Amino acid sequence: MVTLVLTVVGDDRAGLVSAVADIVDTHGGNWENSELAELAGAFAGIVEVSVSADRADALRRALEGLAGTLAVTVHTGSAAASASVPRSVILDVVGNDRPGIVREISAALNARGVSIERMSTQTTDAAMAGGRLFEAVITVGLVDGVEVDDLVAELERLAAEIQVDVSLSD
Repeated sequence: MVTLVLTVVGDDRAGLVSAVADIVDTHGGNWENSELAELAGAFAGIVEVSVSADRADALRRALEGLAGTLAVTVHTGSAAASASVPRSVILDVVGNDRPGIVREISAALNARGVSIERMSTQTTDAAMAGGRLFEAVITVGLVDGVEVDDLVAELERLAAEIQVDVSLSD
């Protein structure tokens, strides 16, 4: 089996997930993990699929048939990436929306060698105060040598500087 990572983007409309799922199934693939969303009228997603090595090329070619409806890019996953599972922690970030929040947090994590495994962000209307509220849930992988207490201290310093609340859970 090989792992393929698909990125898909196109104008949002009904049936896009079904079209990709039908092709994966027809070629004996298994849809494993995905993140899919409608963003500003566009459909975007990333999908992890496993398929037998002898059927992978046919699956790639079949996905190319979606051109015009969806732009699909296929990457071959790495077995080494799933073999080393670091300790994961979850960060919840909430604050008034402004440019630079993701840049500041990701730079602080990167400076400590912390890898972002999964990140989901959104902005919503702030009910009482007006304006926009920024929210993020970020799962990070801690490598050996990174202490949770040091990471918490750095994020608390950063949170005060950029005026957001950051909480950490295992």
